[in-house]
Amino acid sequence: MMSQERNDEITLVGSAHPAGEVLRQYWMPAALSDELAGNRPVVPVTLLGEKLVLFRNENGALGLIGRHCPHRGADMCYGRLEDNGLRCPFHGWHFDVSGQCVEQPAEPEGSHMHEQIKTTAYPVVEKNGIVWAYMGKGEAPQFPALDCFNAPHSHVFAFKGKWECNWLQALEVGIDPAHASFLHRFLQDEDPKDSYGKQFRDTAAGTDIPMTRILREFPRPQINVEDTEYGLRLISLRELDNGKTHVRVTNQIFPCAITIPMSREMTITQWHVPIDDHNCYWYSMFTSFGEPVDKDKMREQRLREHSLPDYAPLKNKRNDYGYDPAEQDSVTYTGMGLDINVHDQWAVEGMGEIQDRTHEHLGKSDVAIIAYRKKLRGAIDELAKGNFDKLPMGSTDAASIKGPVSIDTLAPSDSWKNSWREADSERRKACGWDAGL
Repeated sequence: MMSQERNDEITLVGSAHPAGEVLRQYWMPAALSDELAGNRPVVPVTLLGEKLVLFRNENGALGLIGRHCPHRGADMCYGRLEDNGLRCPFHGWHFDVSGQCVEQPAEPEGSHMHEQIKTTAYPVVEKNGIVWAYMGKGEAPQFPALDCFNAPHSHVFAFKGKWECNWLQALEVGIDPAHASFLHRFLQDEDPKDSYGKQFRDTAAGTDIPMTRILREFPRPQINVEDTEYGLRLISLRELDNGKTHVRVTNQIFPCAITIPMSREMTITQWHVPIDDHNCYWYSMFTSFGEPVDKDKMREQRLREHSLPDYAPLKNKRNDYGYDPAEQDSVTYTGMGLDINVHDQWAVEGMGEIQDRTHEHLGKSDVAIIAYRKKLRGAIDELAKGNFDKLPMGSTDAASIKGPVSIDTLAPSDSWKNSWREADSERRKACGWDAGL
């Protein structure tokens, strides 16, 4: 359990709050590139509680500026995309991608007032299907050389989904290896041939055992947590009945991302990004170490479960997440369908908009959650002292951080320690793009 004051410290995301200030020191996903497709590339963005508008001008440059015109507060999402910027329809004030007002056509001829007007604006960069924003002070940091950034565009698919809860509880479900044996338990094993684009549906590496069976029959993993330059490495061990151990390596990438294996050939790097204190988006980058990603298939799979334009799940608390007691009796542990995102969504939204951690009781299987909260509080303390270089990745050349390794493998129980590195090395050697570490 923790105090309410401490809970507020690590959850609230406004610029005046400690966690919000830490999050602003890193690049954050602001939108999918897909959202800018079409004849009018202008989309509303609410990020870390700030209302913004993202647009692409005629020259292809991106701008992320304040949503409300600094003149009289009109909504710039309805602005005219013209003259290489965004023009407010109310009085014609015109802004470039840097947020600078460059014209005020209703002001007297020769007026220089516009030179003194600049709206909120943040730098943005587009990488493999996601537009990233830096909302901190000073120069933006480098991007780490993660696999999802290094892979060619053909080998990465990006998508997102909205959850109605605070970002921290959304992140914490991803660094909880024990929950998969329960929340994502399938009472019947599917045909692995239909596993493409679906987590936990493949056969376990080096076996003919479905991953769903391993999770179901071995629900007490030994969880080892290692501190790393990028965050945390989680190694979950499930000792099987044949002298073998299933080894699963996942990662927490500070401040709000995870990297997990989806199959033997594909990983997921997922950011849990605050819209505000009570809502968040997960942004996922699916990276293939084998063939190019079938983006059409993966997009079609996910659009069946989400509505546009806000990427809200069709199953949600207003329809009980599709809960079916008959299904819960014989098909899935939750009775909420086969999409594990819905399972996670139910778990984190059911905690309330912001989880009340003053009433929680953590156990030994929560070792990674405990370690992450310690790291977040440490970053808050260092930032309060002005020690930017002591934040995770703050004292390191971010571009030197590669990977990280995220994989499932099988190894003899008495010699598993190097097995995951060896399995990853083999995968990278066979990779069709430069995936070396």
